[in-house]
Amino acid sequence: MNIILSISGGMGKSVLATAVCRAIRHSYPSCKLYVITGYPEVFSNIDSVDMAFHHGGEHYFYSKYIEGQECKIFANEPYLVTEHIQGKEHLIETWCKMNNIVYNGEQVEININSREEMFYHNKYSIDKEIMIIQTHGGGQNQEVKYSWARDMPNYVIEEVIEHFKDRYLILHVRRDDQLPFANTMPIHDAYKGIAYLIKKSSKRLFIDSCCQHIASALKKQSTVLWVTNRPNVFGHSIHHNIIASIETKKPDLRNSLFTKYNIGGALHEYPYQNERDMFNVNEIIDSINRQ
Repeated sequence: MNIILSISGGMGKSVLATAVCRAIRHSYPSCKLYVITGYPEVFSNIDSVDMAFHHGGEHYFYSKYIEGQECKIFANEPYLVTEHIQGKEHLIETWCKMNNIVYNGEQVEININSREEMFYHNKYSIDKEIMIIQTHGGGQNQEVKYSWARDMPNYVIEEVIEHFKDRYLILHVRRDDQLPFANTMPIHDAYKGIAYLIKKSSKRLFIDSCCQHIASALKKQSTVLWVTNRPNVFGHSIHHNIIASIETKKPDLRNSLFTKYNIGGALHEYPYQNERDMFNVNEIIDSINRQ
């Protein structure tokens, strides 16, 4: 039987889907599992997946894998399931349950093979301990460069960098269209390159985006900051998850539908009197030091 898992959304969601794939394999051990995603590289060398395709990247897909064959299509959106909208369970569990897949606590995974390891070792000849940070997420070329609902506030980033810059080479995972910070080295690399650097790092500070999922797959405890999303839905217990402080201002939620806040950080929804109300930087620095 062919099982086809179609995934919309960003890289982090595809990393979470590696756990769903493992659960599918446990429920259907003899199936052929095909994944359609915007990030097929996430499933490279994952033995629960037979093949991963980019959306629109496989010609005659229907004829090859569906027509006249026994198959199951898992293409529904877990973000629109009641349990997810109400924050009652982790997205991985919701994703499995909506497709009648038994979930037994399967976790995200990644496989960096020996040739990849050697390539990135040679590419990054770093003789100083590494600290790696991911401060911003979301799609490309956003009008608002800082989403208060997801991204790390500038004062947190700047104070953390100032505290650690002399002891560590601070690698900043970001795209060209995202905000740069002094005393950091920007990292624009493929999925496995970022994973290699996370694996080699001594300290890690992330938001709820792809790097925190990769770190979990690599069993690298990290400090993760949360503003509107919650770790019980999107996070991992291996990390030290720090949730933003209680809101200090009534937000304008006139556009809210299936989520309280727009993850893009709608300006009129901002629920704080002052940005510094959001996080205690000393708590964050203490958490990083404990890694």
